[in-house]
Amino acid sequence: MIKKSFLEQLKTAWKKTNSLLCVGLDPDFRKLPDSVFLSESPIFEFNRKIIDQTAQYCCCFKPQIAYYSAYSAEDQLEQTIAYIKSNYPYHPVILDAKRGDIGATASMYAREAFSRYGADAVTVNPYMGGDTLQPFLDYEDKGVVVLCRTSNEGSAEFQTLQCGERSLAHEVAHQSLGWNKNDNIVLVVGATYPEEIGQIRAIVGDIPLLVPGVGAQGGELRAVLENGLLEDKTGLLINSSRGIIYASGDSDFADAAGEAAHVLSAEINAIRAAL
Repeated sequence: MIKKSFLEQLKTAWKKTNSLLCVGLDPDFRKLPDSVFLSESPIFEFNRKIIDQTAQYCCCFKPQIAYYSAYSAEDQLEQTIAYIKSNYPYHPVILDAKRGDIGATASMYAREAFSRYGADAVTVNPYMGGDTLQPFLDYEDKGVVVLCRTSNEGSAEFQTLQCGERSLAHEVAHQSLGWNKNDNIVLVVGATYPEEIGQIRAIVGDIPLLVPGVGAQGGELRAVLENGLLEDKTGLLINSSRGIIYASGDSDFADAAGEAAHVLSAEINAIRAAL
């Protein structure tokens, strides 16, 4: 059986879900509702209920590894990804780990993401150069989500520095064209810098963009879509984490998360239709 490439997975997910929304699964142990602590695996129980209520409104899920490893809950991360794979097979899973290291170590990080956790894609940091990304890129059917222009305010300290005729972020975008031999690269470009989404889209063509920063970080949705959509009105993974999973801190948390995902996905689709 020939495995689908990550880009093929994304295209299938966009079509089947009619959504560009990515739900971030960042379960802060200190914020979990009391009801989930009745379970032996409270993080997984929280995630499972969030996933069940939001899956119909999103195209993928993105667990952030720090929220699991900080509490020695890697087993619950494994459970979470396995649950998505079993119950929502059209929803790719992006492991947000932001790995970046020299070749031998990078190979172990790639093995961790793809073999241990079974993720469909992993976020990586390109600061140490393209050779450190190669062990991830060699997994031809897996996605490699490269940090390019991140949504945090401090990103300007380095990412806007000029490297000859281009900023560092734009240089990463240019380099990604050469790295993308297996058509499995995605770039991270923050919603807080929508004009740069357009500039990077112009550089990379139809390479998908993962866009964090909508919601809690204040990114403006219409500007993101105007600058980042492809002609077929796909090409974006618009991530929301806190705004969805913490829509309520009470026992109705899953229903509230589902409603928040519904509202955001509908808003995205309304703008898509109008553009």
